[in-house]
Amino acid sequence: MKLAVVGGGSTYTPELIDGFARLRDALPIEELVLVDPAADRLELVGGLARRIFAKQGHPGRVVTTSDVDAGVADADAVLLQLRVGGQAARQQDETWPLECGCVGQETTGAGGLAKALRTVPVVLDIAERVRRTNPDAWIIDFTNPVGIVTRALLQAGHKAVGLCNVAIGFQRKFAKLLDVAPGEVHLDHVGLNHLTWETGVRLGGPGGADVLPRLLERHGDAVAEDLHMPREIVDRLGVVPSYYLRYYYQHDAVVDELRTKPSRAAEVAAMERELLEMYGDPALDEKPELLARRGGAFYSEAAVDLAASLLGNGGSPYQVVNTVNNGTLPFLPDDAVIEVQATVDGSGAKPLSVPALDPLFSGLIAHVTAYEDLALEAALHGGRDRVFKALLAHPLVGQYAHAEALTERLIAHNREHLAWA
Repeated sequence: MKLAVVGGGSTYTPELIDGFARLRDALPIEELVLVDPAADRLELVGGLARRIFAKQGHPGRVVTTSDVDAGVADADAVLLQLRVGGQAARQQDETWPLECGCVGQETTGAGGLAKALRTVPVVLDIAERVRRTNPDAWIIDFTNPVGIVTRALLQAGHKAVGLCNVAIGFQRKFAKLLDVAPGEVHLDHVGLNHLTWETGVRLGGPGGADVLPRLLERHGDAVAEDLHMPREIVDRLGVVPSYYLRYYYQHDAVVDELRTKPSRAAEVAAMERELLEMYGDPALDEKPELLARRGGAFYSEAAVDLAASLLGNGGSPYQVVNTVNNGTLPFLPDDAVIEVQATVDGSGAKPLSVPALDPLFSGLIAHVTAYEDLALEAALHGGRDRVFKALLAHPLVGQYAHAEALTERLIAHNREHLAWA
């Protein structure tokens, strides 16, 4: 089996490598190709990847290349984990929206739109290269904003499934609080990427007893603290929102907070410099503890599980993925991409049925889906007016003056990445 990771020079790639090494029975990789244009980073990460495989007795071969066509040729699956513009672009995404009193974040709001505009054309170009060299390969998208990027891939006819680590993070945390094995915890996880709620926590599978009320009663403080939200919000909702819902539920407070502390991009950039120095140490043969603070926790387990299922090697019977709606949420278009529990096999992902949602949740999902429609149009076709309309439609922007000012800033800060600007 051959797997390719495009964006393989990322500093969190060793998290993925560690999972491949530990879970090699589930995903028997013979050749792993790390593809990245940054040759210096790629060699550091590739060297550590080989040492991790060697230490854990993995027989697979690790190859590094900057040639996308060669890297994805004959691959059974291609994982996409790109950051177009690097941490410098992320720093901008998290900064200029604050000038207009809006949340500065790299995957939602104005910053998320900027990331989508930079990313979608690049991802589609890579996907076309995959299709030319190996049309049967599965594309697993971990590139943010995952929902919009996955929709772009599916709309263009690619074999693609989107993946995020939010759900598996909740599963592991809840399992620990409940003192059960992670595999015993099934989440009623519903929404869009980075706009989800856990409406039930079931033991043993989709039909198991819902222990969410008990979980919140006994561990509500711990859950709320992990979300960086007051417990009152969680109790009144009666569900567990993702961390990203704080940008909606506490918008003004979060803006004030972001204005008074270093950006996450600055923190990550500092961590990356330290991590790359560590990766260059020939004695290092395991992922360093610092990597846990970099992000992407449990990504490796989720990626292995998904790839194993898509490639016919087993995998968990139910997984949270980003896939086409097809009537699962009846208030959304069939071609919308949603993030829900699904069964996954060699034919792709099939969402499980979802009970009718409270309008408190379905209304926001529908609103953000409308924004994502407009965001994808802007990413595919460009144009100042399309950018403006997407910003005006986003619930984290929503005001004419803000949308006008943010449009100018977005284009000014991203001109080198926008072919039409």
